[in-house]
Amino acid sequence: MHDQNINVALKQIQDYFKIAISVDCVIFGYDGKELKVLMIQCNMDPYMGKWSLLGDLVSPDEDLDVAAQRILNERVGFKNLYLEQVKTFGKIGRHPSGRVISVSYYSLVKMSDFIPSTNLPIPAKWWNIYEVEELAFDHRQILDACLDRLRKRVRYNPIGFNLLPKEFTLSQLQNLYEAILNKMLDKRNFRKKITAMGFLTDCHRYQKEVAHRPARLFSFEMKKYNALEASGLIFEL
Repeated sequence: MHDQNINVALKQIQDYFKIAISVDCVIFGYDGKELKVLMIQCNMDPYMGKWSLLGDLVSPDEDLDVAAQRILNERVGFKNLYLEQVKTFGKIGRHPSGRVISVSYYSLVKMSDFIPSTNLPIPAKWWNIYEVEELAFDHRQILDACLDRLRKRVRYNPIGFNLLPKEFTLSQLQNLYEAILNKMLDKRNFRKKITAMGFLTDCHRYQKEVAHRPARLFSFEMKKYNALEASGLIFEL
């Protein structure tokens, strides 16, 4: 009886570990007007031709964070991006190849630093986040979960600056927050809050070659922010 129980347990373990782990990355970008997401067309039935997030299986000897960084690097050439793990998706039947559990991440990239290459095995394309419709697999749910996390994080953490150029105007900063949160913000209140926290640096320069009156340029420095945070600063917008 004892041996039989051991055999049953071994069989259960073998069956249990016939599970693949994958990582799916939601890559957010901002072009100065719209919040974008980078996607590729699926080459797997029954989702052939539909748009999907970028992802891959995790190797047995690979940490999850390492796998996410590898995917960003190998698929689109991104390195050293802001990256955050969000949620695990494991609904039975979510993948046509079998039992696949996916760990979702989102990352933030300056679109000016990257143009999707047409030489990739599967070309990538930027999409307006609010024009995305049906996606392959359960990637719509993954995208929604990551967007929800991003919206919560930007209100209490300065991660949004990862999407802006090094020097920016207060209007550009407000436009970014409005694109992420998908709502209009009061200009006066926004500027009052953001400047009162004291972590923006005046570049003592103005915009060039613009049709309107040039606006003052500012920059964000993480070291300055960290010092203010250590002294008691609470980021909240």
